[in-house]
Amino acid sequence: MYKKFVTQLFLCNMLLIMSWFCVGGAQINKTAAAPAFQVAGSEIVKPKADRFFGRSKRAASGQRIVDYVVMEKEYKYDLKSADYEALLKIVQAEAGNEDLEGKMLVAGVVMNRVASDKFPDSVTEVVLQKEKGVYQFSPVGNGTYRNARASQETIEAVERVLKGEDITQGALYFAARKSADPEKMRWFDSSLVKLFAHGNHEFFING
Repeated sequence: MYKKFVTQLFLCNMLLIMSWFCVGGAQINKTAAAPAFQVAGSEIVKPKADRFFGRSKRAASGQRIVDYVVMEKEYKYDLKSADYEALLKIVQAEAGNEDLEGKMLVAGVVMNRVASDKFPDSVTEVVLQKEKGVYQFSPVGNGTYRNARASQETIEAVERVLKGEDITQGALYFAARKSADPEKMRWFDSSLVKLFAHGNHEFFING
């Protein structure tokens, strides 16, 4: 009887010890299975991501994080592809030898005309406009416009203007005095108000 009681007590102790090991092992496995998260009270704390110049690089767990898109400056003007191409070509033809600001000024004048009630409502129509049988932009008349291929700087200048950069002071006209028809320049001087000069061009507005 006594031996039976001792045996039962021994078995109970063994069961208790085995249960303790099982509970401890389960806790260890739980901790090891979730290295990417930590428990703080009742909150789940996610690993912090490294930041480098505004971009998420990699989480603490080693898992890649998708880069977020940095918002670009919105366009002020939404052009059709044909109008965009026309703007590039006329800027290149008129100001290919000018600096970035000179190219922006020509693009800006074109866009000022599009916005004005005195001129057509699209870039293509403004660029190809004739007045008394004469093209408003000489490169259209002499053919250099048709063969123009925009440089990278011309593209940058046009993009900046389309995104709202305006350095024209409202100019609607420009002319290269050294190469312009003297009769035409007399009309500029008598009928318009000169605003400023940049590079080879002088810029004007209605008087």
